[in-house]
Amino acid sequence: MAASASSTILFSSKSSRASLSWKNQLASTSALGISGVSLRRSSSHRQFVVFSMDAKPTVLVAEKLGEAGLNLLKEFANVDCSYNLSPEELCTKISLCDALIVRSGTKVSREIFESSGGRLKVVGRAGVGIDNVDLAAATEHGCLVVNAPTANTVAAAEHGIALLTAMARNIAQADASVKAGKWLRNKYVGVSLVGKTLAVMGFGKVGSEVARRAKGLGMHVIAHDPYAPADRARAIGVELVSFDEALASADFISLHMPLTPATKKILNDETFAKMKKGVRIVNVARGGVIDEEALVRALDAGIVAQAALDVFTVEPPPKDSKLIQHDNVTATPHLGASTMEAQEGVAIEVAEAVVGALKGELSATAVNAPMVPAEVLSELKPYVVLAEKLGRLAVQLVAGGSGVKSVKVTYGSARAPDDLDTRLLRAMITKGLIEPISSVFINLVNADFTAKQRGLRIAEERILLDGSPESPVEFIQVQIANVESKFASAISDSGEIRVEGRVKDGVPHLTKVGSFEVDVSLEGSIILCSQVDQPGMIGKVGSVLGEENVNVSFMSVGRIAPRKQAVMAIGVDEQPSKESLKRIGEIPAIQEFVYLKL
Repeated sequence: MAASASSTILFSSKSSRASLSWKNQLASTSALGISGVSLRRSSSHRQFVVFSMDAKPTVLVAEKLGEAGLNLLKEFANVDCSYNLSPEELCTKISLCDALIVRSGTKVSREIFESSGGRLKVVGRAGVGIDNVDLAAATEHGCLVVNAPTANTVAAAEHGIALLTAMARNIAQADASVKAGKWLRNKYVGVSLVGKTLAVMGFGKVGSEVARRAKGLGMHVIAHDPYAPADRARAIGVELVSFDEALASADFISLHMPLTPATKKILNDETFAKMKKGVRIVNVARGGVIDEEALVRALDAGIVAQAALDVFTVEPPPKDSKLIQHDNVTATPHLGASTMEAQEGVAIEVAEAVVGALKGELSATAVNAPMVPAEVLSELKPYVVLAEKLGRLAVQLVAGGSGVKSVKVTYGSARAPDDLDTRLLRAMITKGLIEPISSVFINLVNADFTAKQRGLRIAEERILLDGSPESPVEFIQVQIANVESKFASAISDSGEIRVEGRVKDGVPHLTKVGSFEVDVSLEGSIILCSQVDQPGMIGKVGSVLGEENVNVSFMSVGRIAPRKQAVMAIGVDEQPSKESLKRIGEIPAIQEFVYLKL
């Protein structure tokens, strides 16, 4: 048997940035058939190599893709366009493929990855959302998942404006009336957009493009997004406000937030009650951000005058849906990205990402974690958890409306800089900072790109400590500058929100909040209380939680001096009710408190 070309992807953790290179080598006869990962190690240099024996990979395109994208794929790979495959047919075919490209209609389940037998290296999602891809299974099977997050931005923004204007002037209802032979001019009197306040909820790519266009229509535009850079908003002429202020001020609300646990059903009975009577709502983001039953109630009560919806919790929605059939609702079948230009752009973007990944290049649109040598993961595992949780704690301490722009991370370590690669730790801090309020999945590949894209500057500092370099890191400190805090005691003497943590017996601990020393395990969730230091405080708070059967896992008090100000950190296994938290806040000696969910 003749020798054939093999492909090698080399990952090096020696440099400060990831380095992936594609090298063609002549494989010896004994190397044929080898597939997998091998690890080479020296004291300061770790590598792992992935071998693939096919000179030309095969890409399965399971849903229709624009011609420009297909042509790009065909220059590099064998392309199999097989549409409308059943799950069983896809499982059968996938073992012959190195990459799979789908849209939203194909579910890439764990069974798909298991059926691939390890050959599937990349899944490309032609669009933004990756709800139909099992990311955990992809990562477990060493498969990179990439998407196309930018190509449909303008199309989605234009559709949002189209729904806004059509709703304001009753276009859909009037059209249906005329086609039914009626001429009801008085019934379909609309409202003007000029001078009205539009609240853009989520000021990312699409939200900012909607804001630009709304400004051109003469609207006053405000926005809520805890991550939006204030300078970018000012450049467009948009005022960043808190969530409640946006709801209370808006004549029109346009939703552009991702669907995350924090935003699921964020528009509900409680939030509708905070809105102006007669508000009008547009949603071209994700259906799940609205409680649809609550929206029907708000429409019936006149709190919401009209709604224009392109997305729904279940798609397609049931034919007898009260929301769809409501006279004051305009509905379209998820057309946000459905322009010819956007479809071609998405096709090119996902094709470039898939080809780049197959070549072993770093992908800025990767949405799951790359493979990391087991020994490196084993050593860093508790510090990785610590890093992410410190990021989550820090961002939750930022007051609503404050844009996070500058973050400083300090590592205390006895190891030499060349023997401590902080890329994974920095990525996990970025993950903790961004993921709670975003649909982006952060990992080693895309962390720096995503932070830069959002105007988030992360500076790193290392403090060289005396002692044994047996542990990679002694402590990690995260500071967020130029923001307001919902918990004033978290502000350090130099004016930044500061949290610090260590790993103790393999468990991440929070060890500093602001200038106060504490010691609480980062498990479950945390209540921070600023208080006057006096006897009985632990018992009073513990009694409130105990009455509700909330289990306290850790409790620690840090203070300036006896009988002066102190900060109490309480680890809890369950989420206390609003009533219990209110009772804690009413304890006379407690000056402020905050509940932080990990």
